[in-house]
Amino acid sequence: MNLRAFLTELEQSGHLERVVDPVAPELEVARYLAAHDGRPLLFENLPAYPGWRIVAGLAAQRDFFARALGCAVPDLVHRLAEAMAHPQPPPLVTQAPCQEVVEPEVDLTRLPIPRYHPLDGGPYITAGVAVIDDPDLGRNLSFHRLLRLDARHFAARIVEGRGTHTAWRKRPEGLPMAVVIGLPLHVLLAGSMAPPPGVDELTLAQALAPTPTVRCLTVPLAVPAEAELVLEGVLTHELAPEGPFPDLTGTMDFVREQPVFRVTAITHRREPLFQALLPGGLEHKTLMGMPREPTIFAEVSRVARCTGVYITPGGCSWLHAVVQIEKQGPEDGRRAIAAAFQGHGSLKHVVVVDTDVNLYDPADVEWAIATRVQADRDVIILSDQPGSSLDPSATSVPGQKARTAKLGMDATIPWGAPRADYVRVSY
Repeated sequence: MNLRAFLTELEQSGHLERVVDPVAPELEVARYLAAHDGRPLLFENLPAYPGWRIVAGLAAQRDFFARALGCAVPDLVHRLAEAMAHPQPPPLVTQAPCQEVVEPEVDLTRLPIPRYHPLDGGPYITAGVAVIDDPDLGRNLSFHRLLRLDARHFAARIVEGRGTHTAWRKRPEGLPMAVVIGLPLHVLLAGSMAPPPGVDELTLAQALAPTPTVRCLTVPLAVPAEAELVLEGVLTHELAPEGPFPDLTGTMDFVREQPVFRVTAITHRREPLFQALLPGGLEHKTLMGMPREPTIFAEVSRVARCTGVYITPGGCSWLHAVVQIEKQGPEDGRRAIAAAFQGHGSLKHVVVVDTDVNLYDPADVEWAIATRVQADRDVIILSDQPGSSLDPSATSVPGQKARTAKLGMDATIPWGAPRADYVRVSY
């Protein structure tokens, strides 16, 4: 379902909170979001931006994704894995809600772009999904934060070596790009996923739910037709300072020289919704972590009977994971650890548990560690591994992959041990 239909469902179920008091995008929206982290909010009164509303928090809970996809929370990883295994091409339409209004001129100052933190470099788009076309690999979707520089330009944080950066380097004249804001949850999920190179994330979105697309007006790209707002333009080879900005870990990211995105057209729906996302909040964490779970699931399933994966919010929804397996042999735990690191290259610590452990309950996972782990037998430490630039404790050199130590813990019942010795009593 599209964003507006989902908002209606959330309101009917009592989850949506309407904010009717006047609120400014400059810092005030962020304060509301931080105070109500995890709850969907609709800001209806933006005095300096007539006609606009801001929505946030829709992606903060797994329950919301399960509701949007019509499945139970434990089935989400299976739905995502199925979409990755069986992508479907999205249809192309000629008329679309995202083009109901074509702005006569580009003026980014008329958009209610929030500033989230007093130390921010300026107003930031945080929930925008970039659509680009790689000359060799085809269409690619990814999230990029955008710092507004002036009425026509952003500085875009483009992570080195990933899809957008690779395509940008192939286009010295500039890379056509569209940034799409206000998307259905299944498209946000697809845009966060990491399929193999050459797999179009919109084919994953279509495999999850119907996702019609429409051609842009000024760039040779097709974008989700039911988006609220589309910014068309070119990712140039001009550079500008980007940052500082709060990151997923809750720490401030530093200033870098990043590509400038020049906007050539703005289209949107009537009475448009601007989607915001609190950096480091639950919504940011869920969208970062959950889409990586199917890649871990797929890799672990090659070597063991995997029944679940959870990238935990306590590990910044990026650096820690719990993998649940149905053990078939003595080496399954160790194999699952190695496979998990293959499935998510930024993963730093992983715990493998049995099916009697609730992988979503940190106390249950800790109980398994306490009762089933001997450090000299069940802990694996890997030194000097490729890591994540989000980890402030990693060794980071500009332009190079961060390096880190990694730890895997096999918290399953030892193979061949009397199972009764490790099972909790029930009353």
